[in-house]
Amino acid sequence: MKISTYRPDAPHAADGVAVAAVEAGSATRLGVGATWVGVAPGARSEAHQHDETETWVFVSGTGELTVDAERHPVSASTVVQFEPFETHSVENTGDTDLLFVSLYWRDGDRAMNAAHDTGHRGFGTRPVFVFSSAPTPNGDLHLGHLSGPFFGADVFVRHQRMLGADAWHITGSDDYQNYVVAAARREGRTPAQTAAHYSAEILATLKLMDIDVHQYTATSRDDAYPAALRAFFSRLTASGTVAPRESAALFAADTGEYLYESGVSGRCPTCDGDSGGNICETCLEPNVCTDLIEPRSAACDAPPHERALVRYTFPLHEFGKVVTDHHRLGRVPAAVKELAERLSRREQLHIPVTHVAEWGITPAETDVPGQVIWSWLDYAFSILYGIGELGRGLGRDWDADAPSPDWKIVHFLGSDGSFFHPMFIPALYRVAHPRWQPDIDYNINEFYLLEDSKFSTSRGHAIWGKDVLNPRTVDSIRFYLALTRPEGRRTSFSPDAYESFVRDTLVGTWQTWLNDLGERVAERYAGVAPDAGVWRPEHAAFLARLEARRSALTGALGQDGFSLNRAAELLDGIVTDVTAFVRLQAPAADVADFKDEARTAIALELAAARLLATCGAPVMPRFADRLSAALGIPAPTRWPARIDLVPAGTVVDLAGREFFAVPGTADARPSAPAADRPEPPLLPWFSALVRDLLRLPADEPVHDRSLIQLGMASLQAIALQYRLTEQVDADVPIEELLGARTVTELSALIAEGLDPDEVAARAGVPA
Repeated sequence: MKISTYRPDAPHAADGVAVAAVEAGSATRLGVGATWVGVAPGARSEAHQHDETETWVFVSGTGELTVDAERHPVSASTVVQFEPFETHSVENTGDTDLLFVSLYWRDGDRAMNAAHDTGHRGFGTRPVFVFSSAPTPNGDLHLGHLSGPFFGADVFVRHQRMLGADAWHITGSDDYQNYVVAAARREGRTPAQTAAHYSAEILATLKLMDIDVHQYTATSRDDAYPAALRAFFSRLTASGTVAPRESAALFAADTGEYLYESGVSGRCPTCDGDSGGNICETCLEPNVCTDLIEPRSAACDAPPHERALVRYTFPLHEFGKVVTDHHRLGRVPAAVKELAERLSRREQLHIPVTHVAEWGITPAETDVPGQVIWSWLDYAFSILYGIGELGRGLGRDWDADAPSPDWKIVHFLGSDGSFFHPMFIPALYRVAHPRWQPDIDYNINEFYLLEDSKFSTSRGHAIWGKDVLNPRTVDSIRFYLALTRPEGRRTSFSPDAYESFVRDTLVGTWQTWLNDLGERVAERYAGVAPDAGVWRPEHAAFLARLEARRSALTGALGQDGFSLNRAAELLDGIVTDVTAFVRLQAPAADVADFKDEARTAIALELAAARLLATCGAPVMPRFADRLSAALGIPAPTRWPARIDLVPAGTVVDLAGREFFAVPGTADARPSAPAADRPEPPLLPWFSALVRDLLRLPADEPVHDRSLIQLGMASLQAIALQYRLTEQVDADVPIEELLGARTVTELSALIAEGLDPDEVAARAGVPA
């Protein structure tokens, strides 16, 4: 027998608390690891997770336990067990030491089950707010922009929703950026006009990319926003941490204009590379402009001069431990942790948070007249504000002034935000809301190049979203960006490589297989899915391969290992696997003695197509809807838990379907923005016909949606085809009606084959 007694003089500091091992030999006899843990009054253990199963037995004191953002009171006689990978910490809320024994052991099966649990870390039980880094409204979006945070956040939210999570995509336009002023000067507009114009253009481009945004805040056009930001800033100043401080600042030599961000550039004081004001895009370290080597004004050639200026500043160097603790809670790339360690070596890092400018929101405080709140502090609050506005619209109790510990926040951002998002912003939150521990995951992409050179508006080196996105191309572009976007390294977009990939892979392999499968089902099984017959070992092996792809895709799109590169490779891998399977099964496909085995092979092919549609839905939603309709199954809304066959007897209509437009064909060419296209004359008549057939309300928006998106099934499409023939003698193929064309595009297609007098007679006339 071994007896262990806690001795207050024995512990050593670890994880923010006092830890003492149970006496030598006891752990061996117990068969588990065993440790005494003491938490002093007011102290908190560091949040952590591990692969062991762990049990805490509380001996004395009172406290509050936090497990994946859920809080629970604990006291003497409380026993708690943690599953592997649950993030946990405990705070002593009493007047005496909180003492407990920790018992821990490894269970490989239990750890593996926990790792595969899509709801772990609370993703299935709490609201998930997914932010794509707010764009600066100084221009529209090109493919470099679209490949990054916006696309990543959209796919992430779509997948989480298929898993049943309460997930929301939030973004907006970062209107009060200094870069908006520079664009306004170039274009001869006011900053407000510039922000409003490009904010609307950005939102329109996101819609063309099929990126769903549930809350979009344009800060300069939200009447309630300025007062809310001022109140947040006053929280910071009331703490005494954010305070006026005199320091050197840069001014233009000729005009005396205050210089920061886009107004100044130079060489980075850390890496000596070219740097803009306030951040270096090479080493990602911040600067305060006056520390730039050989600073240059954007407005004149003469070197800027320095003079002292009082600004509100934030002493970030005092928050090193806050940042480190924050990085223990969520998913944080190693490169961010390394950057934080570099910055922690600085003795001081006073970040100015007000700047001399006319464009921006002035603080309520009057200590710094003529200054506005810095856009990055503004952005930190806009995140909370966006959650509050989303909640207000949904009738949920989400409050920007009282952030909740159960909020799970996920940021998608470019690498140039690696300082601001994971370091500067959580430090600000600690000052504004001391009791809140924001639980944030960070998904960071590098720069996406165009032909191995940075996208550049000024050099005309860009491919704009509106120039290439339309209903026929959007899935191809989304998939190719998923495959090539810059995750962990810079990558490059090549128009030639993109067109070759679409032609050879998406059309030449994916679509060719699906069309061929449809022809074989039509020829051998009268166009309906056969039931599986006799199974051979190779059939079971192929089913196992499909399950491996499904499981891997669950991980690639999940919160812990999210990677669009990997997801795209796995989706393509499904097609690679199935086409290889088809080649091996083909010789015996028509042998009478093996017809029952051939049925199984076809059933498995259809299962692979179903898996491709369902698991492809977050990446290519239109393709998923079209493929599901062709397979005779509902559009995917739930993530598959297994490989499912297409039910026997289901009508399958894959033959001749176009899922991807061939590059270079008329329909695959860039289309004009919707606002620039005249309304087809038959649109009101055809829209009324569609609403009547689908029993939709008279005011239901249908123009920009396909019939599949509106919920049309094959039998309804046949009914619509009959009505078109009866009323206007228009012969529109079923595959067109259930294809990617919107109601607007279909009405234009119908009009092309009609006599002008018939078009004029129907224009504006209800069906």
